[in-house]
Amino acid sequence: MDKELLFGRMITCPKIQETDLEYQRTASFIKGVCQRCGQNQKASLPRKQFYCQACLILGRVSSLDDLISLPEPNNFDGQVELIWPGTLTQQQAQVSKDLVSSMEQGRNHLVWAVTGAGKTEMLFPLLLKAFQQKKRVALVSPRVDVIAELAPRLAAAFANLSQVVLHGKQTTPYGYTQLVLATTHQLLRFKSAFDVLIIDEVDSFPFRGNPMLQYAVQTARKKISTIVYLTATPTPALKTAVKRGNLKVSYLPLRFHQQLLPKLQIKRVNNWRLKMPKLLKKQIEIFIEEQRQFLIFVPYVSDLIIVERYLQAYTQLKGTTVHANDPDRIEKVQQMRQENIHFLITTTILERGVTLPGIDVLILGADENTFSENALVQIAGRVGRSYDRPTGLVLAFVRQINLAVFRAQKQINTMNQRGCQLKKS
Repeated sequence: MDKELLFGRMITCPKIQETDLEYQRTASFIKGVCQRCGQNQKASLPRKQFYCQACLILGRVSSLDDLISLPEPNNFDGQVELIWPGTLTQQQAQVSKDLVSSMEQGRNHLVWAVTGAGKTEMLFPLLLKAFQQKKRVALVSPRVDVIAELAPRLAAAFANLSQVVLHGKQTTPYGYTQLVLATTHQLLRFKSAFDVLIIDEVDSFPFRGNPMLQYAVQTARKKISTIVYLTATPTPALKTAVKRGNLKVSYLPLRFHQQLLPKLQIKRVNNWRLKMPKLLKKQIEIFIEEQRQFLIFVPYVSDLIIVERYLQAYTQLKGTTVHANDPDRIEKVQQMRQENIHFLITTTILERGVTLPGIDVLILGADENTFSENALVQIAGRVGRSYDRPTGLVLAFVRQINLAVFRAQKQINTMNQRGCQLKKS
C-alpha cells in the first residue's frame, strides 16, 4: 500500500500480517471496547473470537485484527489561493475573524447562524488561512446531501487544492488530500488526522446524540486542533457549553441578503389524510396563479402517495415525491433546481442542506411527532434563500398546536428580534 494512504488514516490489518516498524499498530479491542468506534457491541466468532457490530457498516473489525496507521505529516505545500468572486457582509466578516482567532488559539467554536446566512462562504477566510499554514482540514456533515452540495462549491473556490469526497455512495477511491469532505461516519477511518474539523448541521440525525460518532470526532482530530460547529439549531449540550463559557460562539441572525427568517404561519385543519383541506386547495391555486415552485413536507413516507393523489387534479402542475431511500433523490432535487418541475412532496429528508431559490413551503401534519422544533425551524429555512426573492411563505397545517410548533415559532421570532437589533446597530 502507498504509505500516503495511511497518513492520519486507520485501517484494519490481520494480527498475523507483518508491517514495517514505522506503522503504528493498536489492538482492535481493549477491555472489550472497539478502538475504531469506542463501542462495546461484540458478536461472536468461532474459537472465542468476536467482531464489532456497531461499526460493521464500515467493514468488519475483529479480535483477529489490529488497527494500523501512520502519523499525519501535513505533507502539503501551502500554495493555495481563494478565487471566490463574492464578498462577505460586515456580520459575516466578523464571524470569519472570530473563527480564525479560535483556530490560532486552538479552541473550539460554535457558529449559530440562521439558515441561509451564508455559513459556507463565512468559512472561506478560515479555510484559506488553514490551507496556507499547511493544516489538514475535514468538513463533515451527517447528511450525504449536504456533502454533495458543498463539494463543487469548495472545488470552485479553491481550484488548486486537493480534496476528496467520502460517503457510503461514493465510488471514487480514497486519496491523501489536504481537504476531506465526508459524512460523519467516515471519521471512523481517521486517527489524529485533522488540525481543523468543521461539523456542519451538527444537530442533525444521525450525529446528534450518537456516542459512536462523538468518539469518531475526538479520534479523528489532532490533540491540538480546532472543532467548528455549524448549525441554525444548536443542541442543548452546545447551548449549555456556551452558557458555561466552555465554548466560544458567534451569532448570525441575518441571512446573506440581510433579511430575516420567514415567519412560521399556522393553520388548523381536520384530518388531511381523509380529505384534501380547503385551505391547502386554496394555497395550491395561489401557487398556480403566481407560478410559484413549492415543497410540501409530510410526516411519513406513506403520506407521499396521499398528497400526490390530491395534486393529480391539477394537470397544469408537474411534480413528484422524494424520500430518504429514493435512489433518484439527487436527480429529483436537481430537476426542481432547474425548474423542470413545479413541486416536490417530501419527508424531512429535505429539511436541511438543500438550496432551492424562490420556493414556498407547506407542512402537512406539522404537529405530529416526526416534526421536532429544530426540524420545523430548518424547514422554514428552505424559504427566502435568494436575492431575487428573500421572503416567502412557510405555512404549517396542524390539527392542534403542540409544544414543538410553538417553540419553533418562538425560536424563529427570537432570532428575528436579534436580527432587527443587528440591523439597527
